Amino acid sequence: MNIVITGASRGIGYELVKLLSADSKNTIIAIARNPEKLDELKRVCSEFNPASKVIPVVCDLSNSNEISALNSKIKLHLASVNILINNAGAIVNKAFSEITSTELEYVYRVNVFSVFQLIQTILPLMGKNERAHIVNIGSMGGFQGSAKFAGLSAYSSSKAALACLTECLAEEFKDSTISFNYLALGATQTEMLNEAFPGYKAPLSASEMASFIADFALNAHKFMNGKVLPISLSTP
Repeated sequence: MNIVITGASRGIGYELVKLLSADSKNTIIAIARNPEKLDELKRVCSEFNPASKVIPVVCDLSNSNEISALNSKIKLHLASVNILINNAGAIVNKAFSEITSTELEYVYRVNVFSVFQLIQTILPLMGKNERAHIVNIGSMGGFQGSAKFAGLSAYSSSKAALACLTECLAEEFKDSTISFNYLALGATQTEMLNEAFPGYKAPLSASEMASFIADFALNAHKFMNGKVLPISLSTP
């Protein structure tokens, strides 16, 4: 499998790359802003599986020009892409009346606009020879009818927009070989959770959630398309 994962330098994305690289048949493009952490991730994967194929690609997903350049970078290593996991995310934890336009734009650039643009960029490489799967990682904060929390209006509303985008793309490409699904994650012990709820102890570790997402990304598109699924033991 040829797999692209964003937000690979920490948390769930980091664990996803480690887990999926254990299978030497997978080639993984690991995308993040931090080159040092990406190099560390590649080293850790190589120690765990010397035959692992992890390709670090540095990209700031808040920068549309850098996203545009990703297509050529990916094509240097892969002729096609089977799975795209849009895992990267940004958060601001601040009272609604205090959120600046700069902060709001940054959250939406990473959580919505970059996903939109990255999918446009990678689509020509997907669904060429077999079914492909795009998995958008969201939040229970963006799941309609779920509990909402003060200070997270920018983050939660952006994840709600991503859920709707997933449904729209599944409809628009329903006659193609590409499936789109959205996972609304509940509390998982990550750096981002600590930013939203300092001191809170989540019921799931990043590696446990990554295990579920990896299996979902590899197999769920055989059974579903356009689904927005709550994956949660607690919120938070």
